[in-house]
Amino acid sequence: MSGEERLWLGRAWLLGACLISFICVVNVLTIQHDAPHLGVIRPVIWEGSSALVTLFIFSIPAAMAFWVVRTRPRWWLVLPAHLAAVFVYSVLHVAGFIALRELSYVVILDSHYKFGPLATEFPYEFRKDMMAYGLASIIYWLALQRGGYSPPTVEPAQPAVFDIRDGARLIRVPVAEIIAVRSAGNYVEFILGDGRRPLTRSSLGAALESLARHGFVRTHKSWLVNKARVTGLTPEGSGDYTVELGNLEAPLSRRFPEALAILRG
Repeated sequence: MSGEERLWLGRAWLLGACLISFICVVNVLTIQHDAPHLGVIRPVIWEGSSALVTLFIFSIPAAMAFWVVRTRPRWWLVLPAHLAAVFVYSVLHVAGFIALRELSYVVILDSHYKFGPLATEFPYEFRKDMMAYGLASIIYWLALQRGGYSPPTVEPAQPAVFDIRDGARLIRVPVAEIIAVRSAGNYVEFILGDGRRPLTRSSLGAALESLARHGFVRTHKSWLVNKARVTGLTPEGSGDYTVELGNLEAPLSRRFPEALAILRG
């Protein structure tokens, strides 16, 4: 997080603290007006405990706003994440102010605080917490926008290379030039775009572990293919296919349905 972002998030928190304090005072005065028999202490305990806990858990919408601004995820990821966050926010809020009120009642009033039935009181508090969470998220999001975050400059990626040990010789080739890899007994054969076919002593499984992150897919017990080099798929019946890789053809067994789904995708 940049210094500018920390500055604006701090300002957003101060704005939220001012709003919470104002609402707290208004609520206490309202309770005093509507129910003067309750006195001053009880309303102050109720509203003060809620305000204190809210100030602490305001970090939750701040973190969510920072995540959205930084990563810009799809809406179907944002929505369930916000729903989970607001639920945690409300649970912490309710549990926190109940604990503070109980402590205050015991110390100040020499009695016990009664929250009421959880089945009815929590939904009531949750509705209010949803509005508070939403308002806080908007404030933090606007603050981060004002903070002027710009994604870091990404240097152009260098072409990935792969080292093939052909006997005592080491051949370094761009991964994009590896069309396919074929099992050959205790060796694997790398079929390259320039026509070379170096051999290295290895299992096909070990080769896949090194090449899977580069888009290689196992289509047969004896074949790996480079997804980027696939030019066509031809059905052969019974669920088998032939993978076309330019002038090269490789088998795709029905025993590897995941490979078919990947190549089609």
